[in-house]
Amino acid sequence: MSSEFNEKNYSLKMEKTNQSFRKDISTLRTGRANASMLDMIKVDVYGQQMPINQIGTISVPEARMISVQVWDQGNVNLVDKSIKESDLGVNPQIDGQIVRIRIPDLTEERRKDLIKILKVMGEKSKVAIRNIRREANEEIKKLLKEKKISEDENKNLEKNIQKITDENILLIDKVIEEKEKEILQVWINSIMLPLSWMAMADGAKKKRKIEILDI
Repeated sequence: MSSEFNEKNYSLKMEKTNQSFRKDISTLRTGRANASMLDMIKVDVYGQQMPINQIGTISVPEARMISVQVWDQGNVNLVDKSIKESDLGVNPQIDGQIVRIRIPDLTEERRKDLIKILKVMGEKSKVAIRNIRREANEEIKKLLKEKKISEDENKNLEKNIQKITDENILLIDKVIEEKEKEILQVWINSIMLPLSWMAMADGAKKKRKIEILDI
């Protein structure tokens, strides 16, 4: 491999794009509480925009609850306001210096919207990775034109860059698939749980009827 071309540099760029994509989709509200959902929310305190995790402790005490222990009492209402004005669509409750956010169930319409948003975000990340590939190939062609690498080296380098590109795009597809399953599972659970309760209640009624007939 030519010492003139730094393949690892482009590999790291693609890896960072993947990491950024994972971080961005972790903020999507799927119906399950996740501390990362608050990552993109900034609070106007001390004359600057600060992330919530720098002005309070974030925890997930329940499957559908996020709790923020705000360190400074004077910032509680500001945290509450920022969360309400965010795209999360939640209504926080204040209890002293604690801001509690209950994550509501997803509607079918919201679930479909989330999946669309997820795929758009994934496509943008794929485009970013392909742009990195183009940048790498342009450098390879320049090195070939300047006769700093041979034709064989040119082919091998382009092949390696394509392999790295394919691997990173495949990772994005896998993350999208996993996140989509999470969104669908939360929705399915919200339907199946009430049905299971109804089935149990119906079973209890039938059992009671049998006991009465026996008497």
